Amino acid sequence: MNDNEHLEQEEIFSQVLRAGRRTYFFDVRATKAEDYYLTITESKKFTHDDGSFHYKKHKIYLYKEDFVEFNDMLKEATSYILNEKGEEVISERHQKDFKRPSEGTEETEDSVSGSESFTDVNFEDI
Repeated sequence: MNDNEHLEQEEIFSQVLRAGRRTYFFDVRATKAEDYYLTITESKKFTHDDGSFHYKKHKIYLYKEDFVEFNDMLKEATSYILNEKGEEVISERHQKDFKRPSEGTEETEDSVSGSESFTDVNFEDI
């Protein structure tokens, strides 16, 4: 059995988290020595203008000897983000066409209340 076949063995335990266009897979697999390790895969769907689509996948392998430190760092990093920025997701910043307001320009009351003022909501981000 080559390394690729070994790495793609059947999962022993699996969980799926669907999050809009992204899906996260948490899969427990076995090494040749029958020890367990975790793969975390992010799969993201991209749709082309013609309606066809493809998925991009990113995978990490996490071994038992790294679990405690990985878990500690993950908790610390996620806590930092939530403490600094809160739980609110600013959806429009995730859009491909998002542009920061130009520095030095001031919005007047007329420009804000005009017909061009709207909020673009992407329901995949909710």
